Amino acid sequence: MNVQLLSREGGSAPGAELRRTCNTKYLHAIQPSDTRFEQRSLQNLEASIDAARGGEGPESKASIVHHGGVTSITIDRFEGRYLLSGGADSSISLWDLETAEFSSTHTTHRPLGSVRKSPSSHSHGITQLSFYPFDSLAFLSSSYDHSVKIWDSDTLKSSASFNLESVIYSHAVSPIASHLLVACATQHPAVRLVDLRSGSSSHALAGHAGPVLTVAWSPKDEHVLASGGTDGAIRFWDVRRSAGFMAAFDKEDSVGVVGYDGGGSGARRRERGTAHVGTVNGIVWTEDGRHMVSTGHDERLRIWNTTTGANTLANFGPVIKNKNFSRLLPCIAPSYLVSSGKDMLFFPCEREILVYEMFEGKLMKRLRTPGVPIGNTSSDTRAGLKHRVVDLAWRSHSVELYSAHGDGSIRAWKPRTSEDAALDEEERQEVEAEEIDRKRKRQVLEDVYHDLAKKRMIF
Repeated sequence: MNVQLLSREGGSAPGAELRRTCNTKYLHAIQPSDTRFEQRSLQNLEASIDAARGGEGPESKASIVHHGGVTSITIDRFEGRYLLSGGADSSISLWDLETAEFSSTHTTHRPLGSVRKSPSSHSHGITQLSFYPFDSLAFLSSSYDHSVKIWDSDTLKSSASFNLESVIYSHAVSPIASHLLVACATQHPAVRLVDLRSGSSSHALAGHAGPVLTVAWSPKDEHVLASGGTDGAIRFWDVRRSAGFMAAFDKEDSVGVVGYDGGGSGARRRERGTAHVGTVNGIVWTEDGRHMVSTGHDERLRIWNTTTGANTLANFGPVIKNKNFSRLLPCIAPSYLVSSGKDMLFFPCEREILVYEMFEGKLMKRLRTPGVPIGNTSSDTRAGLKHRVVDLAWRSHSVELYSAHGDGSIRAWKPRTSEDAALDEEERQEVEAEEIDRKRKRQVLEDVYHDLAKKRMIF
């Protein structure tokens, strides 16, 4: 660090390199924060319920913001200020991350507004929330009630609703496209496309042999869409084509379409192959669109080269846990925070968050939820689901990660470096020294008083 500071002062090193070095240091120092999320009407109720059940105290357990569990969270990409959360109780809440109540022990966020279960809102649990990619004043929601809705972020009123007559597990909107197509992964074995301009379901992309659980638009090509389903396949689509289907990943292919000689020799056919043994319930593109991360019920994380279609064979070890049917997306740290080729991946693994160096598969850190025991969840399925990390969201322009949990809470993860710990320790020692000094002075006064009280006064 000192060498880079000297090089920067001398003008021989770019500022971006020093910035990435500092940000990487902060990434490695991420740990649980003292930030809390609390609903205004539930604050006192939760403490009494928790005490009655004999659970963890309020100091170790975050407050419940959605009964039945938080199922999805997302943060706007422009300001990185507003967070949306959706729950299994059909409710949606909007939070301002820059407005909080401060105390000596923690920081508390309360929602700007909430949407409860009603005839005009969702009647079943929320499956995914997403801000409109070009304007954070609107957001979309999908639900088990077969509908996709568009909302006004200011009023939290629904402006449009689309009934797809099938359970919707997730949806995606292209961050770069001029078209307004919303891709929906549904219980039906086809990707459904909803056109926001016409207000109708434009067409379906058929090809999977079972329900589709996850969809993601390419960050570089506005017409390319990827999808993953229960058949273990990851398929690519060009929405301009009538057939749509372009290619598929094959877990056995580490060569890709370029082949051994760059001309296709040894390459497998792109129309065949499965990406995972069993269900695929998460796919995420990297920012440059050159790689994709996929998760499956075979408890594997796979990194794919999207240019060649090759499996990079990155090995993430045996600690991956992934058996739930719902969407499960890893979170990739923004590229401006890390050096080239050193991307960091955060994976929600049951009761903890695993931090990996993405291309090497090296486990860097295990972020464990405070107050939640880490152990074998198979013996207590209900407890395992309650404490499970369900979703992750990265805050733009900051080194902050937010997680949604099956117990209905939202937690924040922020960097705490060794310098921060040293300052806290120094402050603690100063407080202790002041306390010792006060006790010494009090003892001196007490000794003087006792000496005077023991002396007999003779007149």
